[in-house]
Amino acid sequence: MHYSGIKYCDIANGPGVRTSLFVSGCRRHCYNCFNSETWDFNYGSLFDSQIRNDILASLKPDYIAGLSVLGGEPFEPENQGPLADFLEHVRVLYPDKTIWCYTGNVYETELLTPSHARCQDTDRLLGLIDVLVDGPFIEAKKDLGLRFRGSSNQRIIDLAQTRATGNLVLWQDDPLFQDHKL
Repeated sequence: MHYSGIKYCDIANGPGVRTSLFVSGCRRHCYNCFNSETWDFNYGSLFDSQIRNDILASLKPDYIAGLSVLGGEPFEPENQGPLADFLEHVRVLYPDKTIWCYTGNVYETELLTPSHARCQDTDRLLGLIDVLVDGPFIEAKKDLGLRFRGSSNQRIIDLAQTRATGNLVLWQDDPLFQDHKL
């Protein structure tokens, strides 16, 4: 797996200060994608043990709320196994940090049922994620006032609560941000 970049003090891709990993490879090719250079699976650098250790070390400070994984597309079958292996380490070392993941896939129709994205690692990867931002970026539904997503069709799913209840549960933002747009 390759990655295109890492933001070590990111506040745009989930609540609090986070480390954000941008993986390479995406077949979806959303119109006006903000990160189209990552469509190439070989773009950027190899996700090797040194960069894994750097990310793990970046998560140690108390002020880091967690890890966000974006792309490219984390749920391309080629990315799922290496990501799941890595996120298992994150979970062991930092059980109180949250893991957010962004995907252009729709949770119920592309990740839970047979599709181009579903593979032997999908359930394992989903089981390691706390919050999933799902759905393709749609230019016609772009809204810069939305927190943590680019277009209004995208949902922020609380996967931990979804697993616990057996029903899809949307993530609840801090009440401070619910009554106004950014």
